Amino acid sequence: MLNDRLDRLQEFPFKRLAKLLGSVEPGFADTLDLGIGEPQHAPPQLLAETVAANAGSWNRYPPVNGTAGFRQTAVDWLTRRYGLPAGALDEARNVLPLAGTKEGLFLLPQMLVPERTASRTPAVLMPNPVYAVYAGAAAMSGAEPVYLDVTRETGFLPDLDALDPALLDRCAVFYVCTPSNPQGSVADMAYLRRAVRLARRHDFVLAVDECYSEIYDGEPPRGALEAAWAEDGSFANVLVFHSLSKRSNAAGLRSGFVAGDPALIGRFHRLRAYSGAVQPLPLMAAATALWRDETHVEENRERYRRKIDVAQRRLGNRFGFYRPEGGFFLWLDVGDGEAAALRLWERAGVRTLPGGYLASASADGSNPATPYLRLALVHEDEVVDRACTRILETLG
Repeated sequence: MLNDRLDRLQEFPFKRLAKLLGSVEPGFADTLDLGIGEPQHAPPQLLAETVAANAGSWNRYPPVNGTAGFRQTAVDWLTRRYGLPAGALDEARNVLPLAGTKEGLFLLPQMLVPERTASRTPAVLMPNPVYAVYAGAAAMSGAEPVYLDVTRETGFLPDLDALDPALLDRCAVFYVCTPSNPQGSVADMAYLRRAVRLARRHDFVLAVDECYSEIYDGEPPRGALEAAWAEDGSFANVLVFHSLSKRSNAAGLRSGFVAGDPALIGRFHRLRAYSGAVQPLPLMAAATALWRDETHVEENRERYRRKIDVAQRRLGNRFGFYRPEGGFFLWLDVGDGEAAALRLWERAGVRTLPGGYLASASADGSNPATPYLRLALVHEDEVVDRACTRILETLG
């Protein structure tokens, strides 16, 4: 008696990468790992200090909806960051803490996807390449995962004009990631407002993953709550997800939040009472302190800009290089990402991730990400420089 939906899930990209490279000796003793997007900058000292200062609350069960202080801090941050009117968001109705956004993104279809009927199969839409959690969440909820190929021609975002109204009518959740992973594209206000209108017209939930929103090259990315409010002064049908993992180099803290439509937040709260991993109070206090501080975020953002500068000096006229608007990945067109990843490991000791491992192939076997490599610029400038030099020397 097993749930065979689990067997339908694709293998995680990093397991596929381990199989590809596992039996191959790297070409250099000092290997360089640009494969995984794990922040390497030290988290702010504020994190450890706040955890220590709140050590007296380790013996308390944390509430599912966190603390009023955390929720109010999230409301204050969203209001400042996206220029929302004072009072537009309410800490008790519009925000719920998460044990990292991965948890919330996975749980979302479990509370939204209706029962399958003979005439109607619920759908969950997502960009392709895809964050594997979106696909896993859709499959485990019983919905049909629908992969929307994103390419240079679509601005590396789903083409809203190409969506069939009949598909949108059976859509329960539409995941959008901005800035996008891995391409670093940012949805502008017109795009977000159009997506909000579609969600309301066809009655699905627009779930916008904004976890890279604070790592940007030029102007701050616009947000889906901002777009929703601009439409009609409400957050109906819209949820956004934010995290401290990238913003504050605090991936191990496992802290994020979901915000938006109060009716959906209420249902989310009810579901998490049964299923969610609640965050201990000392860690929630640390998360609250991090959301209140922008100095470390500005410093972090500038460090990522410098890494892109380094990569641009080395690779700027090769492999379709462009400066990503947000995030810390490079998306390089090398012709065959898997062959290039193997060659780079074997000859240069540089670990990268084939783009095709991040995408789902269509029925005819085509994969929009096959030509690409994803490089995570998470190490210090000198490491990024050495890795890019080896890449250029190896791939020409």
